[in-house]
Amino acid sequence: MQKIREHWSSHLGFILAAAGSAIGLGTLWKFPYIAGENGGGIFVFIYLLCTLFVGIPVFIAELVLGRCAQRGAVGTFAKLSNNSGTWKFAGWLSVLSSFLIMSYYSVIGGWGLNYILMSLMQSYKNMDSQKIAHLFDALYSSADINLFWHFLFTGIVILLVLPGVRQGVEYWSKFMMSGLFILLFALFIYALLTMDGFSEAISFLFAPNPAKFKPSGALEALGLSLFTLSLGQGIMLTYGSYMRKTEDIPKTGLIIGAMIVSVALLAGLTIFSIIFTFDFSPEQGRGLIFKTLPLLFTKLPGSLLISTIFFVLLVFAALTSAIAFIEVIAANMMDLYGWTRPKAVWTTGLMCFLFGIPSALSGSGLLFANWPLIFGTTFFATVDDLVSTWLLPIAALMISIYTGWFFDPVLQSEEFTSGTSLKNWFPVWAFFIRWVSPAAIILIILQQSGLIHF
Repeated sequence: MQKIREHWSSHLGFILAAAGSAIGLGTLWKFPYIAGENGGGIFVFIYLLCTLFVGIPVFIAELVLGRCAQRGAVGTFAKLSNNSGTWKFAGWLSVLSSFLIMSYYSVIGGWGLNYILMSLMQSYKNMDSQKIAHLFDALYSSADINLFWHFLFTGIVILLVLPGVRQGVEYWSKFMMSGLFILLFALFIYALLTMDGFSEAISFLFAPNPAKFKPSGALEALGLSLFTLSLGQGIMLTYGSYMRKTEDIPKTGLIIGAMIVSVALLAGLTIFSIIFTFDFSPEQGRGLIFKTLPLLFTKLPGSLLISTIFFVLLVFAALTSAIAFIEVIAANMMDLYGWTRPKAVWTTGLMCFLFGIPSALSGSGLLFANWPLIFGTTFFATVDDLVSTWLLPIAALMISIYTGWFFDPVLQSEEFTSGTSLKNWFPVWAFFIRWVSPAAIILIILQQSGLIHF
């Protein structure tokens, strides 16, 4: 007998949970440094276009499929495709992506917890740039400390997901997303009112600068759009399965897309205001958050408060996404094997923790010491690159192709139009999900495979 599917208690709760899953380290960590590497301006404009015309159509498609099937990622394709192995593979690929991301995401989240403690203890007070950068290098190479924070972060996520959709995922997402918006807006206002580099940050992010933009940046913007919208990870398929038929999917997709872009731009303006105020280069790469910003925080009045707030914000963003990763995997275990929620969540958390141990130890060399020699980079970076470069684009491509070409047109129309006032937009969305999104994602895959170059 099929269990009654739990649903979100409110539309606002769903929006905050869905936005929280997407507004994670990709928005607060990845967007600023990739925008910095690509010269801002033109890159940001292309990112906005890609989000609107490629990302959001796929985002809506995942919600449509999930709500129609009322199953997790794998169960969705099994039900809608008459148990086709090809399309079930798309569901499993999405679940695998969430599993792999969670395995190393908890390591980064653990770094955030570590930096909250360092901020409170004023560990990097009066240090120069080299010493502050060395602090992160010391953390990265410390096996025991990384394992401790990896374990603690994973444990926190398990406890947040255990109570269920309403009392766990929705409740804590609402709490942390509200806190995230308040903290980020406070930092943004602080930057606006006190930092000389704010106007330069606006110019950098919004004024076109052709000299600093390269054609390959367009595909990076497209890939970042898919990443920041949490596409191809099974999250929106799963969250869509908890939606009621009366909820407005197209409008919800547009609202969440706008929220994600707004947070990315606010974070970018805040971070680049700090960078330009102290004459740093915006092209800091992955070390921007943990190596550069702590130094800049020490130069600000109220550095203890500002730095602590920032890293609490970072951890909140990481937690809301990590909740979604665990929920995606656990929901499939409950759907496919009839597991209870506690069994599914604890098993999922334990598997993610165990598989994440090599990532936590990547900097120490205690495990897989020859991995960098064989693969050219650490285990941590290998898993990250595998997911970002291959698994997410392929899963997103399969979802867009299935929705546009193989999903029952009657069900497709019914799910899109049910509960929405945007019924007339169905043909537009159908065109984009059938032609534009697949073509754009194929370009990403071809570029990553080296078959085309820009």
